Amino acid sequence: MLDTVQSCTVDELRTGLKAVLTPSGPVDQSVDLVGITSRLPLSNMARWEYVIRCEFYGAQYELATRKQSKWRSSFPFSLLKRTEHTRPESWIDLSNADGYTRERILRTLDGGAPNGFFFALAVRRLNDWVTQVRDAARAAIPRLANATDPKYVVDALCAMLPEWSAWGRMTELDRKAILDLVAVKEIALELMDRVISSPTGPMPQVLAQILRTAVLDDYLTAIAMRAVQPAVRAKAYRVLLLREATWLDGSRWRWTDVRYCEGRVEKTQDSRKLTVIPTLLDCLYAAASDRSPIVRSVASEALIREMNTPGVPAVVLARRFATDVSESVAGRGNFILKQLGELL
Repeated sequence: MLDTVQSCTVDELRTGLKAVLTPSGPVDQSVDLVGITSRLPLSNMARWEYVIRCEFYGAQYELATRKQSKWRSSFPFSLLKRTEHTRPESWIDLSNADGYTRERILRTLDGGAPNGFFFALAVRRLNDWVTQVRDAARAAIPRLANATDPKYVVDALCAMLPEWSAWGRMTELDRKAILDLVAVKEIALELMDRVISSPTGPMPQVLAQILRTAVLDDYLTAIAMRAVQPAVRAKAYRVLLLREATWLDGSRWRWTDVRYCEGRVEKTQDSRKLTVIPTLLDCLYAAASDRSPIVRSVASEALIREMNTPGVPAVVLARRFATDVSESVAGRGNFILKQLGELL
């Protein structure tokens, strides 16, 4: 069941859509659909698209009913024809149930998206169930992104990237269309700022997906040191200490017992080497001094891997970890000291 806040946003969206789509008269210009959609959380786009399609269906049903009843009306036909509602197609038609309309809108849209919501509608068409719509989206997204405020593009990407690995209809060309957006300098810088400054949200997953490309490799140290969320700092330090970026790539079915048709869905990962080589000691010391135990835990894990590496002061760092207030970090510190023969 929707909570009170979300119910209010759903009702507000329906009211705005009815004013724009209803065939009862001219479009209500006082309704600010852009303002309404700007306040909707983009993490729930599937829900908002469902609401839009329902309102489209209701408007089409009412229009069909009016066309049937007008022949029985006592008013002159010309008067009825003048009052019949006509609505120009717009960004909202990206969620139209008619695939021909979705494709036509993508091929004819001109100018930038008015907010992140409408750009997210365009991006979601890359997972459309109609092949021609996906093709049109792949061709349209670079053009639309160039004309859209980078802030709105990043709004959509931050909502889409954590979940796009589950979009089963996307092809490699469709994924490349999104990754090409991430590689645009203005968008990449806005993404970095969002990853660093956001106090909440799935920013660790966003960072992991961005690291499919090398666009932020040079900024990983800044992200690791300055990010507000401890989980983001931990993710950045882990990538730096491993010198490898990993991300969730999709899922696959694995049989556990074919005789009884038993199995489970497993997440799949992919990885790549960083294009920059970070200084191991600098990263270790910085992570070990972080205020969050999540980040210090990453440093202690890295020290277990590197404790026999020449030049790494494993005993010094292990003693620091052994006195940590976090039990997991202290346990790793004691383990390293034991392995090195330094534990009394």
